[in-house]
Amino acid sequence: MLKTLKEIKEEGWDALIERLGVAGATMFVLESEEGYGDYTTERKKIFAEKSLDDIVREIKALKREY
Repeated sequence: MLKTLKEIKEEGWDALIERLGVAGATMFVLESEEGYGDYTTERKKIFAEKSLDDIVREIKALKREY
């Protein structure tokens, strides 16, 4: 009998965890998911008015929050 999609996902996740550990399994899933959109175009819009120094400053500010 065929397994349900839910069963396949659960068994697949369990197999990944067994082989890679939770962190490795999570990284694998995140890297395996297909993205969407056009990041190059979006990045140009997002950072069009910002200098590298501005971006670095924002990253450092975010790191301090966490």
